[in-house]
Amino acid sequence: MTPTITRPISQTLLALDLGTTTGWALRTPDRRIVSGTQSFKPQRFEGGGMRYLRFVRWLDEVQTLSGGLHQLAFEEVRRHASTDAAHVYGGFLAQLSAWCEQHQIPYQGVPVGTIKRHATGKGNANKDAMLDAVRGWGYAPVDDNEADAIALLHWAIAQERPA
Repeated sequence: MTPTITRPISQTLLALDLGTTTGWALRTPDRRIVSGTQSFKPQRFEGGGMRYLRFVRWLDEVQTLSGGLHQLAFEEVRRHASTDAAHVYGGFLAQLSAWCEQHQIPYQGVPVGTIKRHATGKGNANKDAMLDAVRGWGYAPVDDNEADAIALLHWAIAQERPA
């Protein structure tokens, strides 16, 4: 009799490139990968905190539609092009970490250089190199935000221990 080898179902993993246009990539329990971008640009006549409320509502939607998130990774940015970008990132990070704590979802920040090195072999790769690397893996990202999220997801998957 030949033994049957069963592989455990993967846990749902979400990778995020936080920003006004947030890149995201999701590994589903059946190991499919889906990705995209979500805009949190302030709307006309909207207060300054509404983008963050819409972000949390979007996280709730992803949680529901995915059947439940088990892990989350986000791009950890240490240097920003402007003060405004730093403030926006900080706001998203605060909402994300509070949301993960509330839902008891483990989360991890991954330095930008680590993600770039994983995707391209260079920790200081530019946007075009990241897009090329992700396209080389067979994806068609709409922009660098989605490409970064896909690269981060691949990095996170590579860190998992074999079952």
